[in-house]
Amino acid sequence: MEYKQIQELIKTINKSSISELSIEDGDFKITIKQEFSAGQVTYAQAPMMQQAMPMQQMQMAPQQQSAPAANAAPAEKPAAEAPSNGVVVKSPMIGTFYRSPSPDKPVFVNVGDEVKVGQVVCIIEAMKLFNEIESEVSGRVVKVLADDSSPVEYDQPLFLVEPM
Repeated sequence: MEYKQIQELIKTINKSSISELSIEDGDFKITIKQEFSAGQVTYAQAPMMQQAMPMQQMQMAPQQQSAPAANAAPAEKPAAEAPSNGVVVKSPMIGTFYRSPSPDKPVFVNVGDEVKVGQVVCIIEAMKLFNEIESEVSGRVVKVLADDSSPVEYDQPLFLVEPM
């Protein structure tokens, strides 16, 4: 199963009322579980596939289960600070958030910059792949909600954009 297929599967399950899904294809096995009370998705893979998982995912999974309230609070805080017409650009995946294409290059966007639909605003590294994240709205960047080089979760707010 390809990474994009897994991503789409997670999005679909997150929007549904399915609590658990397991898929097996030869040596590959994936189980996706969803807790409805916390609204989080838990990922688990067979031991033979764990070597392909980023270390961040393996280390973060136990923290999510032991402290769901701690993880829920930061995600709600930026939404409360958002202007009534502000749009939050969210992470489409789990990975590491980078504001620039490399350490010696300038950041993609700063607070106050104007962005257009389709403009790259950051990179998220997931499973050794660098995914360019594009803005879904045209407007002005009001706030950067994630720290550079920090781990981010699926659907975590990254930027606050005021539409123009």
